[in-house]
Parts: sequence; C-alpha cells; structure tokens
Amino acid sequence: MKVILLAAGFGTRLRPLTDNIPKCLVPIKGKPLLQNWLERLTVYGLNQFLINTHYLSQQVTEFINNSKFKNNCIIKHEECLLGTAGTLLSNLIFIGEEECMLVHADNYCLADFKEFIRSHNQRPSYCLMTMLTFRTDTPSSCGIVELDDNNVVIGFHEKVEFPPGNLANGAIYILSSDLIKIIKEKFATVTDFSTEILHHFIGKIYTHQTNELFMDIGTIESYTKANLEY
Repeated sequence: MKVILLAAGFGTRLRPLTDNIPKCLVPIKGKPLLQNWLERLTVYGLNQFLINTHYLSQQVTEFINNSKFKNNCIIKHEECLLGTAGTLLSNLIFIGEEECMLVHADNYCLADFKEFIRSHNQRPSYCLMTMLTFRTDTPSSCGIVELDDNNVVIGFHEKVEFPPGNLANGAIYILSSDLIKIIKEKFATVTDFSTEILHHFIGKIYTHQTNELFMDIGTIESYTKANLEY
C-alpha cells in the first residue's frame, strides 16, 4: 500500500505560528506533525510515502532530507496547489496498481493504523474505500457522517448547525485499486476529493472508528490544547 501525505496547505488559521513554518511541521510536544505521521505509519509496515509541498516547501524538503525517512519519501512540489484530488490524480504513477492511503497530514492522530487496515481488508465486497472516523465534541465544525448497520456511509453533513450525531470524517482514506481506476476514468478534472468525489460513492464507503486521539490542529486554540493536554 502506498501513502500520500497531503502537506501543502498554508495553515492560515494558525497564523502567526505558520507565518514562518508550514503547518505540517508545527511541533506537538516537540515533534513536528509530519514526523508523527511518518513514525506511526512506519510502525504499521507502511514505508512508501509521497509528500506534496507548496507553502514554505523548502522547509519540508530539508526536514525529510535530514530525517531517517529520506529513502522512503518522494517529495512533489506543486507550484500551484492542485487540491486533494488533483494531487492524487497527478501521482497515479507512484500509486501504480496498489491501494493507496490518502492522509491529511496537518491533523494530529494517534489511531491504530493496523486496525484501520484490517477493517479495510474486511470491508463489505461492494465497498470501494474505507474512511477513518472519530467522535467529536464540536460536530457543527466537522463533516459528520451517517452510517447504516454495516458501518457504511449513507449520508454526509458538512459543517451544519445541527448535525445528526457526532461521528466525524477524519479525512484519512484507504482507496482500493478499483476506486482509483474509477477516479482516473470519471473524475480526471476534479480538484477536491471531499467535495467533488466522496458523495458519488455514498453506499460504497466503509468506515473504521478510532477511539484514540484525533485533533484538527486548525486553530491556535486547538494547537495549544494538543500541546498542553495530550
């Protein structure tokens, strides 16, 4: 399984912290977010990574080149941001015929990825992908999912005032090779995975809920909380 770590964003909500450092490198308890991702995924046997860059890209490149993960990472700089789906589509050669884990690397996540992969491998045969989910205390600020009795997505509610529950999309996906082929054939011009692709596969998205820590490090408040409380 290949892994694409999406790390090109500006982190505007974290300013002024991200004025001089990309969001994927902000430290949580002294360790950059990107390092946390690489360490945790490597533990679970994943060792082929592609990292996209844009904002303050040289810092990300230097971090990787000076890390023990150097030989396991391909860095792809985007002069113009391609979007989550655009990055996926522009790196199909890297994925090849394998499955792919698509990760928003600016979140802080301590999930058990061995169990996530196990759930994906045991998904219903009609499901084309598996989504990591988590329980949130602020559902109106998240993308909330509705599931059937088989833990398959039957509805999305993106940052609505009164969502039907608090099970949130963690924006970490394992994509089957069949799904990647469909995306290549039918969605070749889209840019955003969450808004332009996901809803087309309602009823075919399996989910795995993590009970471990998951935080969107999107604001100074949440960033401070992660460093102080966890």
